[in-house]
Amino acid sequence: MLKNNDVEFLKTKGISEEQLKSQIQNFKKGFPYSNINAAAIEGNGIIKFSDIEIKELVEYFNSESLGREIIKFVPASGAASRMFKHLFEFRAHPDPKQLNDPGFNSVGYFFKHLTEFAFHDDLSEIFESKGIKLSESIRNKDHEKIIDLLLNTEGLQYASLPKGLLKFHNYKDGARLAIEEHLVEGAVYCKNADNKVKIHFTVSPEHQEEFGIAIEKVKRKYEIAFNIHFEISFSIQKPSTDMIAVDLQNEPIRTGNGNLVFRPGGHGALIENLNDIDGDIIFIKNVDNIVPDRLRETTYIYKKVIAAHLIKLQAQTFEYLTKLKYEAIPDKLLSEIEAFAKNKLFIDLHDKPINKDRAEYLFNKMNRPIRVCGMVKNEGEPGGGPFWVLDQNGNQSLQIVESSQIDLKNQEQKKIVGNATHFNPVDLVCGVRDYQGNKFNLKNYVDPQTGFISIKSQNGKELKAQELPGLWNGAMADWITIFIECPIITFNPVKIINDLLREQHQ
Repeated sequence: MLKNNDVEFLKTKGISEEQLKSQIQNFKKGFPYSNINAAAIEGNGIIKFSDIEIKELVEYFNSESLGREIIKFVPASGAASRMFKHLFEFRAHPDPKQLNDPGFNSVGYFFKHLTEFAFHDDLSEIFESKGIKLSESIRNKDHEKIIDLLLNTEGLQYASLPKGLLKFHNYKDGARLAIEEHLVEGAVYCKNADNKVKIHFTVSPEHQEEFGIAIEKVKRKYEIAFNIHFEISFSIQKPSTDMIAVDLQNEPIRTGNGNLVFRPGGHGALIENLNDIDGDIIFIKNVDNIVPDRLRETTYIYKKVIAAHLIKLQAQTFEYLTKLKYEAIPDKLLSEIEAFAKNKLFIDLHDKPINKDRAEYLFNKMNRPIRVCGMVKNEGEPGGGPFWVLDQNGNQSLQIVESSQIDLKNQEQKKIVGNATHFNPVDLVCGVRDYQGNKFNLKNYVDPQTGFISIKSQNGKELKAQELPGLWNGAMADWITIFIECPIITFNPVKIINDLLREQHQ
């Protein structure tokens, strides 16, 4: 039962009582698994362009993009703390065996290659400020002190920073933060006709000021280097997207002073932030998926490829939508539009009417936001993948599906997963305007049945947490979706700190 102060508390967060009841009901009934019908593969849901087509698409993007408002959207609120899990565990329970482990992800490998990290010089300065030499601490195997000054507040406090504010790569003129690399990327493929480069970072409120300071320090350097002007903006996850936390009996949890406990709704909450962005073409890429300059050319090429394909599809889609809306369409043209919708937009038309409603049917099917997603060959990386998915009405569509959304105990579903050839590197370009230039309300294209429930721990007690449909999963479930194969070099995420020692990040 809600108390009087609960009602006021909900108002401050922008959450209605009906929304709260719906969240609690989701805990009780759970979320259904996705019903995958087939893996999206080359020739059946995934497009692979030839070298000639790639060259033509890059040239098309270079000529057509300048007339459009382009924005780079970077989810950058993710905490870096998970990157240091093995260091935390070693600090709590030092084990000499870990230091002798030659494995790439080991603590031993971290210390052996400490001087190769881009943050090494900063860490060395911290040591010197305390009258210690980092090189001596390495020789003396003072591993606990090194971990403390890297992660904790008396040092670089990397454990409490977001990934975007960590130094990722070394250059002759100094190391770059992860967010700096996104400035460089944006300068190449997000330049508008007036030489403006718009980049939007979603950040946590406690770090927004630090992000602003960090960018102000470096942005003029890149503006001069690329002859552009940055327009940097920030947003935070809206409190109205927070989700109630419940105990294992699905009863709301309260703090010691009696307030309801809410938790962030996951990256799916960012559909609200994306919905507020005013642009024609919006690139989406995770903050940790970047490479140094020497490896960036392929990324530039394929960013332009997927965006050019989107622009081409939009142009033809908008032309057809205008005809469908305002003209009497002969059967021959209707058949042409149907073929385009099916073969180019990958829209399932199995339920199309055979009478005069065909034009209205096609208009509704095609008048939706479009996303073109880069997909890379699966080389054993964890994460979501591209599948054909059946909804409750038997309609089939291309979707990015996480493994947690699939019932792997079902042998048929497991077999389909085994046939998958690609996975999702979070490399999207989005068209969020309709054929008349109006912004779509992206909240109208979310599948609320694709949320996720997990077990968490707080103050030693287990609780159930709920996440909204993921940004590129259920939050975009009713978008028109196109998958294009991209090279594996375009996917280089940093999930643990040792990933920065990989050849691609050196």
